[in-house]
Amino acid sequence: MTTTHFGFQSVEEAEKAKRVRGVFDSVAPKYDLMNDLMSMGLHRAWKAYTVLVADIKEGYQVLDIAGGTGDLALAFAKKVGPTGRVVHTDINEAMLSTGRNRLIDAGVVMPTVVCDAERLPFPGASFDLVSVAFGLRNMTHKDQALAEMNRVLKPGGKLLVLEFSKVAPPLTKAYDWYSFKILPKLGKLVANDDASYRYLAESIRMHPGQEELKTMMHKGGFGHVDYHNLTGGLVALHVGIKC
Repeated sequence: MTTTHFGFQSVEEAEKAKRVRGVFDSVAPKYDLMNDLMSMGLHRAWKAYTVLVADIKEGYQVLDIAGGTGDLALAFAKKVGPTGRVVHTDINEAMLSTGRNRLIDAGVVMPTVVCDAERLPFPGASFDLVSVAFGLRNMTHKDQALAEMNRVLKPGGKLLVLEFSKVAPPLTKAYDWYSFKILPKLGKLVANDDASYRYLAESIRMHPGQEELKTMMHKGGFGHVDYHNLTGGLVALHVGIKC
């Protein structure tokens, strides 16, 4: 039996996928509101910075993985113009449906695909840019997912990984208190779901730190990898360039 982590628990690999799906099925209706509350609106600045670093040109082909409610997909769609394309994907149908409806309400129609980042259903060298925001930590085989992202990128293409990371040491105590004491209570109050937000806090602690993820991206085939710490390392934006 092959096991992996689900937060602080050890579970079978197949069981993790089901549990992660359950978490996002539960939080989808209140996902955007909870993002605003738990980050005090900072997630908008983090995503805006990601769009800036993406430096998207008109005509670009963009793949947004774990695109959820469509924040990045919508921002990218405004940049690629009529000759470009953004493909909005997520493994979770409830999240993807919420995002698709939001995009349509904004007057944007784009390909929306339910797919697993570890087995992307796209030909090699198809995209100029691949992004994954707050999704990599939930993937069972992160190395496999990174290799797939590399495969579908064109030579010289860019991968952006926006994810919670390791905070600067002076912030650790306060961050732990907020994560394990306040966040689950906020989830219970707003989304009637404390367990999913307890998992969120645990999954962040189990995710590779800045340097470890940088090494994983190199091993996944990216020649140049750098990262930008945001909000004291609470979040990091990793940028990888395919050779």
